[in-house]
Amino acid sequence: MNILVLCTGNSARSILAEAVLNRYGGEKLTAFSAGSKPVGAVNPVALKLLKMEGYDVSGFRSKSWNEFSDNDAPDLDIVITVCGNAAGETCPIWVGAPITVHWGFPDPASVGGAKDEKLAAFNMVYQALVKNVEAFLALDLAGGNPEELRREMIDIHAGKEPVTF
Repeated sequence: MNILVLCTGNSARSILAEAVLNRYGGEKLTAFSAGSKPVGAVNPVALKLLKMEGYDVSGFRSKSWNEFSDNDAPDLDIVITVCGNAAGETCPIWVGAPITVHWGFPDPASVGGAKDEKLAAFNMVYQALVKNVEAFLALDLAGGNPEELRREMIDIHAGKEPVTF
């Protein structure tokens, strides 16, 4: 299963989601992330948090969603938007005609203040993503009914305590 996670800048939330999906999904899935208007660099606080969580961060980069809309792109099964801007944009035609789901989170990069406050905001989003992904992986992913899977994924996010900072 191939999953693409989208956020406008592809520097924080979508990078965290890509990392979590790949770690927890194991051999069940491959996750990618991209943005409609990528900023060109991964947020350093996101990288710091991922390093603290034991991830190899060398492969993460901010990239355009155009990489996933051409004929050479992997067939996508699911596209998850994690920010409101990306959810409201007109997306390209994805290879594989994936189901689309919105798991919205506030932008931890928008948090001002001390380094500890910023890191705490990123960690809140990271922990919420872990919970969503664990619930997602408990679903019958081989069940074959895309609309049912989409509804279940929407319910996963809707049933969680919202992240606020």
